[in-house]
Amino acid sequence: MEQKKLDEILRLHKMWLNGEEEGKRANLRDANLQGADLQGADLRDANLQGADLRDANLQGADLQGADLRD
Repeated sequence: MEQKKLDEILRLHKMWLNGEEEGKRANLRDANLQGADLQGADLRDANLQGADLRDANLQGADLQGADLRD
């Protein structure tokens, strides 16, 4: 996935977590995140089911409540 698109998804997800009306829960189901820079990302309660996270940088990322099945 293109980093610019991923950054926008993460921005909207952060707004959703903060209860902002324009926010949207991150739906990264089956996304190709191989090698993505997710360092420090707030992915609480995000849908990452089936996402390819091989070689992704998840250092410091918050995955509490995230759906990581498959």
